[in-house]
Amino acid sequence: MKISFIGGGNMARALISGLLARNWTATDIHVVEPDADKRRQLQEDFGITTSDQLPGAAMADIVVLAVKPQQLRDVAIFLGSLLNTQLVVSIAAGVRCADLIRWLGNYRAVVRVMPNTPAQVQAGVSALYAAEGVSPEQQKQAETVMSAVGTTLWVESEQQMDAVTAMSGSGPAYVFYFLEAMQQAGEQLGLASGQARELAMQTVLGAARLAADSPYDFATLRTQVTSKGGTTERALNHMEAAGMRIAVIDAVRAAAERSRELGDLLGKD
Repeated sequence: MKISFIGGGNMARALISGLLARNWTATDIHVVEPDADKRRQLQEDFGITTSDQLPGAAMADIVVLAVKPQQLRDVAIFLGSLLNTQLVVSIAAGVRCADLIRWLGNYRAVVRVMPNTPAQVQAGVSALYAAEGVSPEQQKQAETVMSAVGTTLWVESEQQMDAVTAMSGSGPAYVFYFLEAMQQAGEQLGLASGQARELAMQTVLGAARLAADSPYDFATLRTQVTSKGGTTERALNHMEAAGMRIAVIDAVRAAAERSRELGDLLGKD
């Protein structure tokens, strides 16, 4: 099975690295990238073929659109005439399937994916949505590609992609924000910067691993750490009084609303 990437940025690099780690052959991977330096680096790092010409992408079984959302319309309009039976996978944030299908000249074998940045270390989570023209076999192909950089899940309604974008797409930034605050608190309490960073990072990593391996829900896990009258209870009571839970929920809802707005803007043409 051959795969072509249109765009050779960070997410394409993450996917290529993950695919090669899963024993894909470098000769079956091609990247179309206008930047000569990026093409050379991709060749050196992965041993794959590259070009700056879109027609080369159509020689594959799977075409991954990994360009910026603002560039996708022009790429899709050109690409549409070159497609026959290929699966088109779009990882361009915010671009809806209906708009992409329209730009492709009503080519309907399209899967929309929302990955996130931990894909760069094969620890991402990707949500996938299949347009009506996608066969079960093509769905398996899309899942195979995205599982190379982490876990995958399918959503039944494309409207759910706004919630996915708000949670997992933007979510790493929320975690980094929390880590910043944890480190700052540790430094203010007298820890060295490196110590505070390590404690914050390893605590979040360990808690996430514990949650992933546990049969209990998040609320139960929280109560298991919270002794009556102890330090954890004092901290959590302070967070609740400060409205932290409501702020997080409102922030995710705001991100979902912005995702809907961007989808409207990107699909205007």
